[in-house]
Amino acid sequence: MTVNKKPMSFSKSIKSTQVFPEHTNHLNTMFGGKILANIDEIASIAAMKHAETDCVTASIDSVNFLKPIRAGEIVTYEAYISHAGTSSLEVCVQIKVDNPYTHKSDLAVLSFLTFVAVDESGEKVDVPKVYPTNQHEEWLFKTAEDRIQKRQDQRLKSKETIEFLKSIEE
Repeated sequence: MTVNKKPMSFSKSIKSTQVFPEHTNHLNTMFGGKILANIDEIASIAAMKHAETDCVTASIDSVNFLKPIRAGEIVTYEAYISHAGTSSLEVCVQIKVDNPYTHKSDLAVLSFLTFVAVDESGEKVDVPKVYPTNQHEEWLFKTAEDRIQKRQDQRLKSKETIEFLKSIEE
């Protein structure tokens, strides 16, 4: 179903799971590393759905832990493409936490990642553009350019840091 433009909802991927004690630290809150692994997994699924090819993680651009996630709570990961470049995809992942007894739901984590679509030999391939279909998506779509610029600035700073570290090792 390769097309030139797809709605953001086309890539929407959702995963719900319960938090068990083995997923938590000594403070009874979910391990950040476990959350990161799940973010990467659901974001990868959304990217592949949109691109209709393999996608690799280029960067985890931001992860904002907004609310602790505790054992016994239900965690829902929701991912979708919020911007598409030539071969790159920005994926927004929202993690909501639900208390199964009170039915209260809160946004616990917000994350943005960048994926690159690749073919069987690992070469970059073009991806369809993306467009919003509701107010929520519209805001994410419109604010993507600012996030992209920040990513590019950070990537440049990282390259400068790598060059500096190489120079002091020699």
